[in-house]
Amino acid sequence: MSRIVLAMSGGVDSSVAAHLLVEQGHEVIGVFMRHGEEALEACAAGDAASHSLPIANPRSDHKQGCCTATDAADARRVADRLDIPFYALNLQAEFAQIIDYFVDEYTSGRTPNPCVMCNNWIKFGKLFDYADSVGAEFVATGHYARLSDEAGDGTEPHLLRGVDDAKDQSYVLFGIAREYLPRMRLPVGSYRKPQIRELATELGLRVAEKKDSQEICFVTSGKHDEFIRARRGNDAMKGDIITTEGRVVGQHPGIERFTIGQRKGLGVAMGEPYFVVRIEPDSRNVVIGTHDELARGELTANRTNWLVDVPSGPFRCLAQIRYNSRPVPAVAKRLDNDRLNVSFDRPCHGVAPGQAVVCYEGSRVLGGGWIE
Repeated sequence: MSRIVLAMSGGVDSSVAAHLLVEQGHEVIGVFMRHGEEALEACAAGDAASHSLPIANPRSDHKQGCCTATDAADARRVADRLDIPFYALNLQAEFAQIIDYFVDEYTSGRTPNPCVMCNNWIKFGKLFDYADSVGAEFVATGHYARLSDEAGDGTEPHLLRGVDDAKDQSYVLFGIAREYLPRMRLPVGSYRKPQIRELATELGLRVAEKKDSQEICFVTSGKHDEFIRARRGNDAMKGDIITTEGRVVGQHPGIERFTIGQRKGLGVAMGEPYFVVRIEPDSRNVVIGTHDELARGELTANRTNWLVDVPSGPFRCLAQIRYNSRPVPAVAKRLDNDRLNVSFDRPCHGVAPGQAVVCYEGSRVLGGGWIE
């Protein structure tokens, strides 16, 4: 069977993915991608000689990350239990690019999605470099998504939604290079989450009931604005909160605290629900309005990535504008090689510059881009 490099985060999904791949007869190499503080004995991507596991400093205020010392230890225990080799890759330098992107986007009035970028640049970027260095044919992860050819029928693979709608993660995989699809494996995508936990329990894995990673791994939960101000200065992004009519109704400590569609934490009392409808980085104004004023009939996106041959003219699709939103009927059209227009059948609320828009045909991922 094939040699497969598996990204192991220490969570239940990647742990069960390891079991499934071993059960199928593959030679599995577990890899923990460390991007915490500097530690001794970390091997660089491409150096398969070291089995040593560097331990990142634990964070008591952030229990659900994917790169803590506890996560690393959990992943190593699972690898030992399954008797597969296990390596830790020091990707701190590469991950610094993710942090820079995160800070730059928020200070530009946009809402970043670092998990998508991590998949694009690291999990399905640097990890393929490592796979090549150890002669592995495939790279696998514990994402809830599927590939149409995992049975090996020889056709060009298509990226599909996972069978568990509540856990589907195909949205965050839209940006991977199409050329990597034939070399990807997504073992848990054909399962529902309760099945994965049940299987982990049957196997006696300690991670069976471990909570899912739901936060940005390098930012303390709920404090991303403090993280950004620590890098850009405390006063640089202060400004006014204004209504769509231009009336000043308050002040804010920094635009990095806000995202389009936000209702809570505005710091002003309007007597009825108001939402962030626009962020103006030049003036540092945060513009708020009613729910109706939040609606958008269309969007444009840039830096597109396609996993299929895209029609030259308009085409029907289901468009998803955030990870936790439902896809909605729309008409999409490529504007040029790098840009996309999406017109919704019905106005969509919460279209946020900086987030990804992903186009689907049924359960199949066509591609997408970054909302302008």
